[in-house]
Amino acid sequence: MIKVLNSGLYSSIQDLGRYGFQKYGVPYSGAMDKQAMLFANTILVNAEDSAVLEMTMLGAKLEFQCDTFICISGADMRAKLNGTRIPNYKMIAVKAADVLSFSSAIGGIRTYLAVKGGFKTDVVMRSRSMYQGVTHSHVIQDDDLLAIEPQSDQSYPKNARLKISKDDFLQSQLGVFKGPEFDLLSEAQQKLLIGKPFTISKNNNRMAYQLEEPIVNTLEPIITGPVLPGTVQLTPSGNLIILMRDCQTTGGYPRVLQLNQESLNCLAQKYASQIIVFAL
Repeated sequence: MIKVLNSGLYSSIQDLGRYGFQKYGVPYSGAMDKQAMLFANTILVNAEDSAVLEMTMLGAKLEFQCDTFICISGADMRAKLNGTRIPNYKMIAVKAADVLSFSSAIGGIRTYLAVKGGFKTDVVMRSRSMYQGVTHSHVIQDDDLLAIEPQSDQSYPKNARLKISKDDFLQSQLGVFKGPEFDLLSEAQQKLLIGKPFTISKNNNRMAYQLEEPIVNTLEPIITGPVLPGTVQLTPSGNLIILMRDCQTTGGYPRVLQLNQESLNCLAQKYASQIIVFAL
């Protein structure tokens, strides 16, 4: 078990997501930055879908009640084990009674903690990803006990680590495909959409990122159609909304663009006031 001494700002258990239930209106959910999650699980030789702890902006403080191995990935939250700094992207042995603490994030906003064997929280609809209304809680709470498997063998490959380029977090260009309604835009609207800098607004979370600069929208609302994480919608007022992992499964706004997976991971590490540019 791991005891949550302090839950941080917005920390939740996530895996690769909840698939096969969208026809019931259940979001995919899952780790916002799936690449960072997969890196951590790979270093620990976990299954790809092993659940991790996702922390946003301000990390948690955790007390381990058994021996295990951990790996931290994503943004740098200046992790400390018993008060001593430890690096991201490296397998680290942890013993019972050790305390792992995190600070505020730099170089991104989401950090992932993977444990050997993954977190063993409840499985709901074939996933451990927390989501309000689907799982018992949508975030972890102070004094929660998070189930993990004890690891008695403390011999491990000390050189198991990755060196990750910070460019993955810093790049502003996001690769996109044309959305179903892209060709309904005028040529002038298309030119504004592709290549123009947009600013991420303060209205951003696991459901969607809203952009500050509007573009003129003359399109009619569409009959409700399917949407995915990474779908870029154009609202009647001209605002652009990029749907994220906890987004709804259908929508009635024109779907003008669709982010590729690499760009969705990159956007998940960005925060308000940062600039992005769409590139077909």
